Amino acid sequence: MTPLLFVGAALAGGLGAVLRYLVDLGVARFAGRRFPWGILVVNLSGSFALGLVTTALPAEAFLLGAGLLGGYTTFSTAMLDAVALWRDGERAASAFDAVGMLLLGLLAAGLGLALGSAL
Repeated sequence: MTPLLFVGAALAGGLGAVLRYLVDLGVARFAGRRFPWGILVVNLSGSFALGLVTTALPAEAFLLGAGLLGGYTTFSTAMLDAVALWRDGERAASAFDAVGMLLLGLLAAGLGLALGSAL
C-alpha cells in the first residue's frame, strides 16, 4: 500500500464516520429513537454500496470499501443497540435488530453485487 493510498483510506474512513453520524441523526429525527432505525439504514445502505463498489468499481474497492464504507457502517453499534433493546425488555425489537439486520444486510449486499455486475 502506498502512503497516498493509506492517507486516502484514512480520510475516507473519517468521512464515512461523519456520514454515519449524520444519517443516524437524520433518521432518528424523522423516526424517533425507540428503535435504532438510523443504524439499520446505515448498515443496509452500506452493505448495498459495498456490493456495488466491489463489482462495478474494483480498482476503487479498497479506498471506497475499506475506507469510506468501513467508516460508514458499524457492526458494533448495531449489536450494542440489540443488547440495549433486550436489556430494556424489547425482546422482539432486539431480535429484529440483530437477525433482521443480518438477513437484510445480506440481501442488500447481494443486490449491490448484482447491480454492480450488470453495470
